[in-house]
Amino acid sequence: MCGRYTFAGPMDDVAEHFQLADPPKGLAPRYNVAPGQAVAVVALKSDGERFGLAHLKWGLVPDWADSPDRGIRPVNARDDSMGKPMFARLFAAQRCLLPATGFYEWRVTGRRKEPVHFSLTGGGLMAFAGLWSVWTDGTRKVPTVCLITTTPNELVRDYHDRMPVIVPPRDYHRWLSNDTPPKELKAMLRPYPAEGMAARLANPVVNKATVEGPECLAAAQPAPAR
Repeated sequence: MCGRYTFAGPMDDVAEHFQLADPPKGLAPRYNVAPGQAVAVVALKSDGERFGLAHLKWGLVPDWADSPDRGIRPVNARDDSMGKPMFARLFAAQRCLLPATGFYEWRVTGRRKEPVHFSLTGGGLMAFAGLWSVWTDGTRKVPTVCLITTTPNELVRDYHDRMPVIVPPRDYHRWLSNDTPPKELKAMLRPYPAEGMAARLANPVVNKATVEGPECLAAAQPAPAR
């Protein structure tokens, strides 16, 4: 699974990169985004054409749930589960992008868990494929999100058997558009090419979800394959 990621690129580049209709507010670099937190999400605005950015809680609560505080709240959805009742309607009409600059997985060395940070080669912004939902009881609304995972590429598979679906910028419109055929959407659920990514050992402070500063990536070193 992907349970931690970074969104620490130049915040001034976010609006242009994601072709946002309005400049995003309140964005700050984040080096250790964790489940249960509010995360930046890009999706279609109500006009069905323009892109907007909002903050949703990471941990999907389906709109049919009895409560947003109990029950299953997945942070990830497998690519091969898009036909299941929990995800099928969201996959058809409530897709989104989660802006990021990388994600973490771990390798175990003896008794130590060493975080490994995966990013695009050369760094820069990326986007995870996601699904969003809004739970409401008529008096309050709880917007939530989960990201979609797929089989790992050759780089990630040394550390985990899943990785986030990374949507290339050329496919942002197709992924979010309501006019994209389901067959084309499913074809996007594939591993990002390993040659376009890099892996580096990160600071073990990442193991604490409460640590979110740049020290998470301090003195990062190339990560050897296992």
